[in-house]
Amino acid sequence: MRELPDELVLPASMVPSTPTGPPVEPRDAATVVLVRDGDRGIEAFLLRRVAGMAFAGGMTVFPGGGVDPRDADTSVAWSGPAPGWWASKFACSPELAVALVCAAVRETFEESGVLLAGPSAATVVADTTPYAAARAALVARELSFARFLADEGLVLRADLLRPWANWVTPPEEPRRYDTRFFVALLPEGQKADGATTEASDAVWQRPADALADWKAGRRALMPPTWVTLTEVDELGSVGAVLDESREVSKIIPKIVRDGDVLRVVLP
Repeated sequence: MRELPDELVLPASMVPSTPTGPPVEPRDAATVVLVRDGDRGIEAFLLRRVAGMAFAGGMTVFPGGGVDPRDADTSVAWSGPAPGWWASKFACSPELAVALVCAAVRETFEESGVLLAGPSAATVVADTTPYAAARAALVARELSFARFLADEGLVLRADLLRPWANWVTPPEEPRRYDTRFFVALLPEGQKADGATTEASDAVWQRPADALADWKAGRRALMPPTWVTLTEVDELGSVGAVLDESREVSKIIPKIVRDGDVLRVVLP
């Protein structure tokens, strides 16, 4: 595991100065690194979370969020690697693997408007605007993702995702997530809009430029985002990212208090 730069610190307020009890059990979550070919090379889709949010407020992140219990619905029409394959990649049960893949696709749709699904196992929708009402209902938890796909006659395209990493929030933090990271190419014809109340702005950006913005103080990055952007930048192209063979293991950082800031130490 690479070392984090000395400049990558977090506000001391993110973690209580004294433990309030045993570590919180992490909640399962999924994050998707959307990539595309830009005019100057590979770009990633980034959201700046609204300042003041309970978790990672003001931070620049990839689309993602917690698993909804309904994401485990096995009635979903599915194309691509079977749940058992995903389970082997993320060292989890096939049941949880279904939920993680569905959460990844659902959260990406909710937060960016990008939908990794199509009318058949070999197609992807090119325009997601007809599903705007369903998107809002998904955000409001008035509709399950499985029900949405069934109502619209859509097949989840698990084959468009690639497993990337597994980050677990340090035990010192009051809100913890066991987050599986995926990568996916923006489907042809679709647009990422970032129309979510959880983000103050959204942008496609070259990883190198996002890292430069962080270094200049224009963006705040969590360690998993910094590491992922660095990895994608080093690979250099969409093809290399999608073809990357990854051995995924849990990464559980430690937090060290250093005066008014927190330093994150990777294993």
